[in-house]
Amino acid sequence: MTDEPEPHGEVVRDRERSVSRTFVRLADTLVADFDVSDFLSMLAEQCVDLLGVSAASVILLDPDGGLRVAATSSERAELLELFAVETDDGPCIDCVRGGAPVSCADLRTETEQWPRFTAAARECGFRAVHAVPMRLRDRVIGVLTFLGVDPGDPQRDDIELGQALADVATIGILQHRTIEQRNEVAGQLQTALHSRIVIEQAKGVLAQRGGLSMDEAFTQLRSYARARHLRLTDLATAITNGTVDLAAILPRRQPARE
Repeated sequence: MTDEPEPHGEVVRDRERSVSRTFVRLADTLVADFDVSDFLSMLAEQCVDLLGVSAASVILLDPDGGLRVAATSSERAELLELFAVETDDGPCIDCVRGGAPVSCADLRTETEQWPRFTAAARECGFRAVHAVPMRLRDRVIGVLTFLGVDPGDPQRDDIELGQALADVATIGILQHRTIEQRNEVAGQLQTALHSRIVIEQAKGVLAQRGGLSMDEAFTQLRSYARARHLRLTDLATAITNGTVDLAAILPRRQPARE
């Protein structure tokens, strides 16, 4: 008898630890220096390590509905996926368009369904492909594709793990996009508030200098800006900085009659 761990058991435990670490890394998108390119490259590389596939790639939908190769684990995979996007042909394209997994155990048998992709895959040395959608509920943002140099489908457990990785990555990406949009909206709001303050200050300057009410001052400010195709905020800033001739903006006073 021996107390040494069985080699197979240790391999299983190492894989479980790797899987756990990968999920933690995929969930951590709130860091200040988050980089989506590094994030997706890590996803593709970890899929190769954990699922026993030859290569992996990520294709994302852009805001206009077009497809972009976002990450690949190898140069051959990148060439193939760029060709798939360019020709709009292949299991990965069908997957992202339909929002459902697409699998082909031997591409040589699918020359009619994906003729151009099949020929390109053969040139790149790939025989099998399995694509899973990157989606959250009914929102599809891309596809995670697994490529094999030998024919055959991945194991069922590996397919389920691959889909889980795609799901967590999708949540991370959407979370990051939401934060970016929120920051953009906050920035726009801050700009609007700053503009309002500057305009109010400019109205005050014009009112004081010209003996106008605040409404009259704003009317003069707006009329001058429109007549000269100036942004209202830019003109207001110039007024508060003292870099514009106020006499040109203020209404001319009529000379008093004798």
